[in-house]
Parts: sequence; structure tokens; C-alpha cells
Amino acid sequence: MIENLSRRDFFKASGALVLAVALPDAIAQGGASLEPNAFVRIAPDNTVTVIAKHLEMGQGTYTGLATLVAEELDADWAQMRVEGAPADAKRYHNLMWGEAQGTGGSSSLPNSYEQLRKAGATARAMLVAAAAERWNVPPAEITITKGLVEHRKKKRRAKFGELAAAAATQVVPVAVPIKDAGSFTYIGRAALPRIDARAKSNGTAIYTQDVKLLGMLTAVVLHPPRFGARLARFDAARAKEISGVVDVVPFETPATSGVAVLARDYWTAKKGRDALVAEWDETNALRLGSAEIMAEYKRLAVTPGTVAYRQGDVDSALRGAAKTLEVAYEFPYLAHAAMEPMNCAVALSAEGCEIWNGEQFQTVDQMMVAKLLGLQPEQVKLNMLYAGGSFGRRANPQSDYLLEAAAIAKAIGGRAPVKLVWGREDDMRAGYYRPMYYHELEAGLDAEGQPLAWRHTIVGQSILTGTAFEPMMVKDGIDATSVEGAANLPYAIPNRLVELHSPKLAVPVQWWRSVGSTHTAYATECFLDEIALATGKDPLALRRRLLAGQPRHLVAMELAARQAGWGKPLAKDRARGIAVHESFNTIVAQVVEVSRRKEAVHIERVVCAVDCGVAVNPNIVAMQMESGIGFGLSAALSGAITLKDGMIEQSNFHDYPVLRMPQMPRIEVHIVPSTDKPTGVGEPATPVIAPALANALLALDGKPLRTLPLSGAGITLV
Repeated sequence: MIENLSRRDFFKASGALVLAVALPDAIAQGGASLEPNAFVRIAPDNTVTVIAKHLEMGQGTYTGLATLVAEELDADWAQMRVEGAPADAKRYHNLMWGEAQGTGGSSSLPNSYEQLRKAGATARAMLVAAAAERWNVPPAEITITKGLVEHRKKKRRAKFGELAAAAATQVVPVAVPIKDAGSFTYIGRAALPRIDARAKSNGTAIYTQDVKLLGMLTAVVLHPPRFGARLARFDAARAKEISGVVDVVPFETPATSGVAVLARDYWTAKKGRDALVAEWDETNALRLGSAEIMAEYKRLAVTPGTVAYRQGDVDSALRGAAKTLEVAYEFPYLAHAAMEPMNCAVALSAEGCEIWNGEQFQTVDQMMVAKLLGLQPEQVKLNMLYAGGSFGRRANPQSDYLLEAAAIAKAIGGRAPVKLVWGREDDMRAGYYRPMYYHELEAGLDAEGQPLAWRHTIVGQSILTGTAFEPMMVKDGIDATSVEGAANLPYAIPNRLVELHSPKLAVPVQWWRSVGSTHTAYATECFLDEIALATGKDPLALRRRLLAGQPRHLVAMELAARQAGWGKPLAKDRARGIAVHESFNTIVAQVVEVSRRKEAVHIERVVCAVDCGVAVNPNIVAMQMESGIGFGLSAALSGAITLKDGMIEQSNFHDYPVLRMPQMPRIEVHIVPSTDKPTGVGEPATPVIAPALANALLALDGKPLRTLPLSGAGITLV
């Protein structure tokens, strides 16, 4: 159903055509009932504004969503604008999440694909109806091309803006057709300029740091040095001696406690924070180091775990195997390390609370802030700005940094707006992380070297336990995010067992770009190459046989291998490695070619093939594959958050290095042609690069790499 909202004062732009779309229940995951969602505004100035329910954090979402509307509207790309939607789950919920608004799981384009196309098609139909009425012609004789409405026989023309007011009075069509793929002008075809490119280039894009409110104070926080500690007492005398410090207040939230120093600017507040003296109650604080945690994980791995997947009789198959192989892989905690650290501006008033930030998790954040402040969720207004990266961090299930900002504003009685600013050290040490994991795998091979049994044990903290998502996504003790990529292994192995241990620790964890696949892809794809090496098989040929029933995997893998020249001879000290993995319904295959240069390794090139359904914006798909590869390489080569006596050892990019521009390899991206609905592209490239690189190094040196990051094995990149 589509409803005309112009008379409901949702937008009060005079003469604008504003539409909302309600989709059939079947489109919403879980069959939840859908309420109207406003998405399109056509103004008298001829601009077409798409109201985006998803955060733009660099992944190209605003461009993708605008493309869907422009395609069906037959708009000119120069007309298109995008605004962030307000927090309102009834109108702006993510169709893949039920009645919850937010961005994540590479879902922005997949869940919006039909929704926004129908919004655009409906706006087009109403413009046509208005023109037909004005010109007294049949609607079927009217065409629209690049934003120009035209009746060629009568030589009548009008721009969208000229028809917007009349179109707003039209009866909204109950159902409108949308284009078939053969009629697309923009989707999958045009290399469109990014909607956000100009503003980000000329400095007019608004991020949280750009927010300036009357009388606003900047807050910098002293966090506990150990997770689980709480503030006992503090001395603010030295902090208050610093010129410009306005206030020093303690605060507490369900996620943490601390002391905030407030000033008119960041540097003054930081100096005040650094001068604070505080004592912490560490009764429940974590005091373990990374080595001790891993030792406990290894102990757990040899005990029975909770069964995540079982097929056949693994024990019997292993006993009868001609040969068995056993391996173990270790993965550290990882920081998200987005270029823009966590930040948030908050203003309290008698009416409620207003927040400005790169808002990723509207429904959760509204509820958590409202609960902290004793408000109703609708009294918490969220303004969604651009975000300088996230990789999952801004979608925090505990709303940790938003609660900090709200608690600080409350602590000063709401007398001034507060902008919370985390420095890089805060961002690195205050949580949250991709969990540490330990994997043990055992395979039983037949006389021909083919796997007939596969046992996989995973040990690591649950991301979802203790969050609002636990009832939905933790079933029978299994956190789905811990075993994705392992429990749904695509390879045809008749006997498989996957077990999980989810120890509870005080280290705060959450999803990280591509979530469980960040470790399961490495373990499964590297083990497969170790099997190939042990049996003298070609890694591609082994996968080809095991993927006989997985056509999408096969097509992507064959495309990457073909484009990489798999099987062609290489010069001395060169080798190739391959990996293929599915995450967020997208298949990515990568081939890495490496060379040995003295004591270091050089990545000659990465060939990436992706099956993501219809590529709405092929250039953005390529960008996201490149981005994911760079992000994954950073973690694979040197990413590690380590603990000593319960305290995080890393603090900034000098000891948590990320890939530098000269290290970025040459990347070729090949998109599998498809007319299927789009699947996610923001995350699926990330988990594939590490095993593809490790497998190339295995082919080069014959040495398996079972612990990440690779720098621990002396691997350096030039």
C-alpha cells in the first residue's frame, strides 16, 4: 500500500509531493506487519530528496538508495538529494530485522531494493497523472526521461517541480509496476557520481565533530583501566586548576562508570581529564592477560561443547579414515579503529533528549537512552549525521557511548548541551572488540585424499549473550554469530560436527566487519589448503569437487581463478592462494598472488570475484570489495588487541597499525552477472583476504600459518 502523506504535515514544504510506502507483510522478515515509511520528497525547486533510513558511513548507502528511487522515477541524477531519516521504527524499520530501525549486516540495499523502487515508481505515476490531467491527454502517452515529463504529440513539457503540487493531490495508486532488469537505466549500468562525494570533498559534510550548539560543552572521560571496575572516588582539584575547565562530574551507566571533564573545547577538557586522580573498585575487574585467556580456551576445546551442527557419524568416520589431520588456529581480539572515534552530542530539555551523531542503531539507542533518562523512547530524538566509519562499532547493543553522553548531560542538570569526544586512546581501550577465538579442526580422509569427516570446535565469547538480541539469535546455547561460516560450511563432506564453547569474560565484545566469518573463513579455508598440501592435490581442484552442489560458490571461484591465471606457471619465489566464502548471502572468491622480496612479502595482486545479485552500483560494489580487502589485510597482518593483567596494551596506530597506502595491493574486482535481488557488499570481502593470503604463503614456503596476526610469524609486507 502507498499513502500520500502531504496532508499529514510530515513534511511542511509547501507544494512538495511526499510519499510513503507500506509493503505487503510477506516482504518483512518474520511476517511482521509494516507501517507506512516516508521516503520520497519532490520539491517545487525540482529536487528529489530520498529520506534514507540507513546510515552513510562511507559504504555508499546514500548513493545506492538514491539510485533505486531515481531508476523508477526516471529522474535526472543531478536532481537527487539524500537526507537521513529520523528515528521512527514504525516507518523506517529495517525490513530484515522486524520492527527495528538500524544499519548493519550488509542489509541496507537488500532490504530497501523493492521498497524504494516502489516509492519511486509511485511518485512517477502521480507525476504522470498530474501531467495528464493538466494537458488533457491519456497517461499512457506521457513519457519521462531524465526528469523531464513530456507529451511529444502536443509538445508539452514540465519538470518534476512544476508538477509536484498537482501530483500531491492525486489519488495514490494501490499498486504500481516496477521495471524489469532489461529496462534499467541506472541500476547496474551507470557509473554514477557518489551522492556524498562533493560534500565530503569540500568540507560541507556534517559529522558529529561539526555540531556546534549554543553554550555547548565538550566532555572527555576518564574510563576504568580494567573492564569490570567501577569508580570508587576521585579528586578533581588538579583538573579544576586548568584554565577553561568548566565542570568535573562522575557518571554511571549500565555499561560503565567514569569521570567526565567538561570545557569549551576538546584540548582543555583532555588536559583536565589527564590531571584527574581516581580510585577504582576492582572487586569484579578482569585481571587476566591474553595468554591466560587463550590457555583457558585451549583447555575448553578438548572438552565436549554445545553442538552447533551435526551430520552423519564423525567419530566412526574418523576411526575408519585412511588418514587424519589435526590443526588449531588462534585469533586475537580486534579493535574496530574507525577513523572517526566514538562521539555524540546531547541536549536535554523539558520535552526530552535530542542527540546528534553518526546514528547506526536507532531503535536500540532510543530505548536505552530513554531508560537511562526516565523518558519514553519517542522523547529521544536522534539526528543521523555522516559517520567516519564504523565496522559495527556504532551499532553497540549496550548503546555505550550514547549512554555516556546522556549520563554526563544529566549529571550537569542538563544546563548545557554536551558533546562527548573520545580520543583514539579512548576508542582503543574503552571497548568493544571482536572476540578472541580458538579453533580446533580434525579431518578424516579416504584413500584418495578426499575429506569424509570434519570435526570443528570453536571457543570464544558470545557477542549476543546479555543483549536484546539473545532471545532471537542464541538458540539452544548457540550464538549464531560465533559459528556462521562453520555450521553452514558449503563443502560436501558426509560427516560433520561443529561444537561451540562460549566462555563468559568481562572483556566487552561486539560484532566486527563480517562478524563470525572473520575467524571461521580463515580456519576452514586454511585447513582445506593444508589438506590439499598433505594429499598432493591442487587447492582449486579440491574445492571444485567439494562444491559440486554449490553453483554460486563454483561460479565465483572459477571466475576469480580464471582471471588470476590459476594453473599458469609463475616465476621463482612467486605463489598463489585461493579462498571462497559466503557471508550475508554474498559469495566472494579471492586469489592472492605473492612474491618473496628478501625477508619480506609483496602482494603482487588480488583478484576478487563477487556474486552479490544485481549490482545496483557496480563502482560502489568494487569500492566495497577493495575496502573490505584493505580492512581484512590490516587485521591479518598486524591487528591484535592484547591484555596484560586485565589492561589493554594498545593505545593508538603506532601499536595497532593499519595498512598504509604503499602496502595496498593492486586489486581487480569481477562481478558475477546476475538479475537476482541484491545481497550485501559492505562486509563479505573482509573475511576472504586473510585465508587467501595465508594459502599463498603456504604455497610459497610450505609452512602453515595458524595464528593471527601474521606479524607474529615474522611476516612483513612491502
